[in-house]
Parts: sequence; structure tokens; C-alpha cells
Amino acid sequence: MQIEQVVFSHDGKNNQLSGVSASIPKGKITTIIGPNGCGKSTLLSLISRNNKPITGSVQLEQKDVLDYKPKQFAKKLAIVYQQNDIPPQITVEQLVGYGRLPHQSFLKRDEEADREAVEWALTCTNLLAKRNSDVSALSGGERQRVWIAMALAQRSEILCLDEPTTYLDIYYQIELLELVKQLNETYGLTIVMVLHDINQALQYSDEIILMKATKVVAQGAPDDVITEQMMKDVYDVRVLFTEQPSIGRYMVPLSI
Repeated sequence: MQIEQVVFSHDGKNNQLSGVSASIPKGKITTIIGPNGCGKSTLLSLISRNNKPITGSVQLEQKDVLDYKPKQFAKKLAIVYQQNDIPPQITVEQLVGYGRLPHQSFLKRDEEADREAVEWALTCTNLLAKRNSDVSALSGGERQRVWIAMALAQRSEILCLDEPTTYLDIYYQIELLELVKQLNETYGLTIVMVLHDINQALQYSDEIILMKATKVVAQGAPDDVITEQMMKDVYDVRVLFTEQPSIGRYMVPLSI
């Protein structure tokens, strides 16, 4: 994907994105980071075409995302939001099955393909034992995996995750990020996610897009973008980087 000079405003006066350009490499995990209010989730909303730019464009396979038909685009890209409304009295398997809607029509439905896709999505997210459970009765981490499973059932090539670890305790944060890593490495999914935790971004990303005040200020490999100077310039925080053989490079905040 290519994002070219995108400008976006909710009210027509104050820009949430100001001339943003970036790229999303195929088959990689790209993480968007930056301070609160810098435009991270807004950028993701344009990538997933839930918002339209005032000027500029988002291109998928050299075609503007706005030119795709809804079902055609849903077969290309799926998104999981930070918060999701759970329909009443719905099982895990039923909710995951909603991911097959882009592949169905009033006159045509491949039930075998639907079953295979749902089974694959439940297996990938380790939810087979929960398939008949009520979604509302699950833990926060399990519910987030259900939404990811529904997105996987779409069989899209790109998976977008808007702050997927928010509201989860540290165990479920790591569990979810390990799942994201596995989906990328095993199935070649292109992942685009918004994260707040810099160390998680360091550990689980191939590419970093760093934003500040409605603009992209840097993009590249984590070690090239997440530096002491960048953390000072963007977050106004002094940090120290160290490295451990088991986990690699990580950041220690020092002071403001």
C-alpha cells in the first residue's frame, strides 16, 4: 500500500492528518506509533477506508482504495477495532462466521468454503474449545481473539489492528502479539497495527511509522526509527536503550 500526501479533517478546520505519506510493505508487520492525538488511528481509518481524505490518496495494488467495491475491498483488507459491540447471545463460532459475509450473496454461497475458513480462523486463534461459548462470557483477551478470528475468516491479505492491546493485562497483551507474529510468519499476512507501547513495537514490528502532530516524521526499521533522539524529539522523554540476548533491544525511560 502507498499513502500519498493525505490530508484529513473531521470538522474541515483542524487537520488530523497533514500531508501524510507512507508505505505499507507486503508480508511485513508495520506498526504506527506516536503520542496521543497525533493521528495514528485516523491514519488507520483511511487505510481501511472508514474515512475519506480531503486530498491525497491511499493506494492498494496501485488502485485507490475508494475505487474498490465494498465486498471486493473486504476480501483485500480486514480491520479489528479497539472496542467492538458484541451482539447479544451470540456464540464464538457464529460471530466468526460473520467474517464470511463478503464472500456470500443472496443467490450464491459456498458453504464448504465458509466452514473451512471459520475452522481455520478458530484454529489460528486457539478458540476451537470455545466455539460454542457465548462471546460476552469470555475474558477480554479471548474476546479480542474472537474479533481477530472473524477478520481472519474474511481471508483478507491485510489485517489492520487499532490499538489491539488496550484494556488487556500484560499476559493477554503478549498472547495477542505472539498471535500477530505467528499469523505473519506462518501465513504471510500483512499486518498494520497501532500500538502505544514502544518496547512492544520494537519487539513485534518489521517496520515502524512514527507520527507527531498529524504528520509522519520517520519510517523504517525499528532500530533505525526508535532512537534516543527520536524519543526526545517526538515524546519529549529522555530514554536509554539496552539489549538482552533473549529479548533483543529495549527502551528504558529515564526522565522528561
